[in-house]
Amino acid sequence: MKQTPIDYEIVASTISEMGLDDFSTATIRDIATLSRVLEKKTGKPFIHLEMGVPGLKPSKIGMDAEAKALAEGCAAAYPPNGGIPRLKEAASKFIKAYIGVDVAPEGCVATTGSMQGTFAVFTTIRHAIPEKDTVLFIHPGFPVQTTQCEIIGLKTTSFDIHDFRGDKLIAKMEEFLKKGNIAAIVYSNPNNPSWVCFNEDELKGIGELATKYDTIVLEDLAYFAMDFRHDLSHPYEAPYQASVARYTDNYILSISGSKAFSYAGQRIGVSCISNKLSARVFPALQKNFGVGAFGKFFYDRVMYTLSSGVTHSTQHAMAAMMEAACDGTFNFVAEVREYGRRAEFMKKVLLANDFYLVYDNDMGAPLADGFYFTVQYPGMTDIELSKELMFYGIAMFPLDTMGSTQQGVRVCTSFITQEQFPLFEERIIEFRQNHKI
Repeated sequence: MKQTPIDYEIVASTISEMGLDDFSTATIRDIATLSRVLEKKTGKPFIHLEMGVPGLKPSKIGMDAEAKALAEGCAAAYPPNGGIPRLKEAASKFIKAYIGVDVAPEGCVATTGSMQGTFAVFTTIRHAIPEKDTVLFIHPGFPVQTTQCEIIGLKTTSFDIHDFRGDKLIAKMEEFLKKGNIAAIVYSNPNNPSWVCFNEDELKGIGELATKYDTIVLEDLAYFAMDFRHDLSHPYEAPYQASVARYTDNYILSISGSKAFSYAGQRIGVSCISNKLSARVFPALQKNFGVGAFGKFFYDRVMYTLSSGVTHSTQHAMAAMMEAACDGTFNFVAEVREYGRRAEFMKKVLLANDFYLVYDNDMGAPLADGFYFTVQYPGMTDIELSKELMFYGIAMFPLDTMGSTQQGVRVCTSFITQEQFPLFEERIIEFRQNHKI
């Protein structure tokens, strides 16, 4: 029997009991559940690096605004479908302050988290552009978004950015767009999980292709301003958050309260539709629903039927946080820099113990330290590594389920605490000793 930090027999039997012998079928939540069960059975703590859940305290600004709104009776009234005026105005100003582009308040639509926003976007696109039936994902990425497309009835296609950056990225995208069936392009920036960040030249190329082939870009900004290599914390001052919004009118920005504002539990986001796209009339929408404008259909038909608006008090919270960020009294970027400090420590430990980065550079420059990064251990598949690490009390998630063609695991920095740093290093050293190359 192997000697591992977590009792080998208990881990092996629990994996079998939970039907997870084949880790290739395990979801993020399966791995999270397994690690929690093992913690309870063994009484030993796990290092939780599998879940992309914020690990910082929520903003007091948001909580105070929400409590105030509830005390004033907002819970008794339905919110408007597109969002309360306060949030729409705040989101418009936030985009101007931190991206440097103009999106009218009308096009800033409150959603119950970014996940509902992307579902609503895909639904709108499916009905607006029935002649194009496929969404192009630039992977790796958030696997639930492809599931959303499948549920809605959209086809998906993808490629892995690992070998396609710069001019190669644009050329690869055009291979897909030339076919004429791509309704939308989806990516996250910074990328979940690789943490590579598209630069302005790449975004300019993406924007030009979106215009040329009349394709909508859904830019997922869940990790807003978290490229910590640049100080993006000053409103109305360059440098700004990199965005395709400067290079095309065919865009929708997905801004979340979950990571940047540590407000995940309240499920709040804003889908920000460009002025021209919001006003654009699509014949299929006009014919089938009597509402031709993309933006109006999005909030008056899709969002209305999904939830009849977004929780009233939570909208006040998001608005207050955006307002404070815009007037310079809330440096949200400074608060989330803690993720970068955690990443820096873990990378140092892993690289010193024969692990290596999978997505290892950003157009020749070192990656930023942030919410995620990706690693692998020589001689193992990603499935083998993620399973083996369970015996060492470390939970990570394999890349193959995120559209990656590379072998490796995703490391999320949100839950590890500074108090766990010595335990993490101790277990990684023991892992290396038991798996000498």
